[in-house]
Parts: sequence; structure tokens; C-alpha cells
Amino acid sequence: MDPEIAALAGTAGTTVVTLMVTNAWESARDGMVALWRRFQPARAESVGEELEAGREELLLARRAGDDEAEAGLTAEWQGRVRRLLLARPDVADELRALLDELAPPDARHVHLQARASGSARIYQAGRDQHITER
Repeated sequence: MDPEIAALAGTAGTTVVTLMVTNAWESARDGMVALWRRFQPARAESVGEELEAGREELLLARRAGDDEAEAGLTAEWQGRVRRLLLARPDVADELRALLDELAPPDARHVHLQARASGSARIYQAGRDQHITER
């Protein structure tokens, strides 16, 4: 399998499940359903229902302290997205755009690069960083 497809499916599945318990849930659900509606219209309604069922499952699991449920749900959605990408590779660009829309504003477009030589130190962060050296 193409590593790029696997990585994109992994990111998408993780993102969708992570957003199931946030204020961005409706946007995530609607975006995923719209994606399926565009590329596999016959599955769009069932995808919406499966997303809602997954959210309910995750909320119950969190209340019960079941940490494994989230991992299972994430793997399940990674697989669904991977199958969609394999069947319709043209989905990739729209999926990337959706993931960019769903990302928090401070998580977008962070690119860190550093080079060190000798005994130099490099400290990088995509956000706040506090360093105490003694």
C-alpha cells in the first residue's frame, strides 16, 4: 500500500475520533458525510449513522474509564478511510482540505527545521515552551 495513503488514512481516522468528544464534532461529522456523499453517495447516510454511533460509544467508554475503546474506534475509522482512498484515490485532496479545516488554528502550518553542530543546543516547539536549565 502507498505509504502516503496509509498516513492520510491514519491522520483522518485519528482526527475524526479525537473530534468526537469536542465542540468541533458536528463540523467533523458533516465534513466526513459530505466527503462520502461526493465520492460514494450510496454509503453517505450509513457513514453518518456510524459516526454518530461511534461518538455515543466513545462517550460511554470515557465515562466508564475504558481507554481501549478509543483505540479500537480509531483503528476502525482509519480502515474505513483507507478503503475509501484505495477505491477512490481522487478523494485525497479533498480529505486533506477537510483535515486542514478541522485543525485548530494554532495547529496549522507549523514547520520546524533545525541543524546543530558541535555542542549546540536546539529547542523547538510548535507552541509555548518553557526551559529551565541549571
